[in-house]
Amino acid sequence: MKKYVCDICGYVYDPEVGDPDSDIPAGTAFEDLPDEWVCPICGAPKDSFSPED
Repeated sequence: MKKYVCDICGYVYDPEVGDPDSDIPAGTAFEDLPDEWVCPICGAPKDSFSPED
């Protein structure tokens, strides 16, 4: 699964890890994150993320 990087702060969402602090389990693809999910570091919305190269 592809990792996504926050364009604002550089946080990397890794689907193999998920976002345990937001109750997002490991194995959750970025595309499957809820629309209201935000960057756990800076609070940026999902549309502020880009696929990692």
